[in-house]
Amino acid sequence: MLHHLELWVPDLGRATRSWGWLLTALGCSLHQSWEHGRSWRLGGVYVVVEQSPALAGDRHERRTPGLNHVAFHVPAGRLDGLVAEAPSHGWRLLYPDQHPWAGGPGHRAAYLEDADGFEVELVAG
Repeated sequence: MLHHLELWVPDLGRATRSWGWLLTALGCSLHQSWEHGRSWRLGGVYVVVEQSPALAGDRHERRTPGLNHVAFHVPAGRLDGLVAEAPSHGWRLLYPDQHPWAGGPGHRAAYLEDADGFEVELVAG
């Protein structure tokens, strides 16, 4: 159903380090690279991070109307390792007091936020 996701970011280098690590860890491969952006692909779906010259702000705010977060499937045995590695790649764990059940009973997941305010949910299983 999803063809691609494009995220406009204020700092391409920072986004490439955080998103590039995460997407590669999830099985994606670098697909495209150009002056203002990069994309990673898995099967028929790809994710773009772009520092567009038309960017109107300097931080994503997930609590305003618009995209709140993106959720990715993660093999159950990989969740803890990804959470442990995430801070060294620019991600912080959200809701650490509820981790890994912040999504509710029976929903094992990690919620991470990058330095630009983008949130991802890594759903185990």
